[in-house]
Amino acid sequence: MSDATIEVAGLRKRYGSATALDNMTFTAQAGRVTGLIGPNGAGKSTTMRIILGLHRADSGRALVGGQPYQSYPCPPRSLGALLDASAVHPARSGRNHLLWLAQSQGLGHRRVDQVLEQVGLAGAGRRGVGGYSLGMRQRLGIAAALLGDPPTLMLDEPFNGMDPEGIVWLRGYLRGLAAEGRAVLVSSHLMSELQDMADHVVVVGRGRVIADSSVAALIAGVSDGQVRVRTTAPESAAAVLSTLGGQVTYAEPQVLLVRGPGAEQVAEALSAAGLGFSELAPHRATLEEAYFALTGDAADYRATGGVAS
Repeated sequence: MSDATIEVAGLRKRYGSATALDNMTFTAQAGRVTGLIGPNGAGKSTTMRIILGLHRADSGRALVGGQPYQSYPCPPRSLGALLDASAVHPARSGRNHLLWLAQSQGLGHRRVDQVLEQVGLAGAGRRGVGGYSLGMRQRLGIAAALLGDPPTLMLDEPFNGMDPEGIVWLRGYLRGLAAEGRAVLVSSHLMSELQDMADHVVVVGRGRVIADSSVAALIAGVSDGQVRVRTTAPESAAAVLSTLGGQVTYAEPQVLLVRGPGAEQVAEALSAAGLGFSELAPHRATLEEAYFALTGDAADYRATGGVAS
């Protein structure tokens, strides 16, 4: 699928005095799942709407397979999208909803039953959507995105409302679609799912790209030089390790992350102080840690205190 790309280049968009996008630039390439992540208000949804031609950028371009989405004779054959799983008439059956979409785009009705089977809704297709759970509506939205058998897919928060079985299914399904050569762009706040699924991530904040990297490289950059220590005396251990010039933070109540001294130096210092530890190893960060490290200054809304229990 040589035309399976979503290219965003130099997008700028303002709403009154507010800047929504500020030179937003990235590419979702064929054969991989690209995660689009960032705080609320970072510009993810605005970018997706511009790609679909629902909003117009002040400048820049958004191309699907090298062309604007709306220039295709049958756009769903070029890009399948899920933006809002609740945007379905509740009295209509899932199958009739898909039939209506298929007929409006000149797609065959046989494809409707195929995609219902693919997303696990074959047995529920004739039921009213008003009786669907949120997870089932997400599956229906994914089925709608697949109607045109497009080389590119763009899904906004597809894991919302999914039960554990649904999350496992969707993770494997999207990876399978990418393995077929499709470009899959997924916006999600579930970092654990993107870490296990995405090949590449684009981190955005305040309308611009903060990081554009493979998941492995992003995690390695945050992990680099840190040692993970588990001890029953974390305060004493932190005091000792601070004297080595290390930067010590708490990952958990009894787990320290130490940046600076190596694992051997940390072990020697704790042993000399008579402090035991049950774990001491190079730290491998999570995508969530990398995300917070990158977006700490890019969140418009952040709580400043906890709630007393």
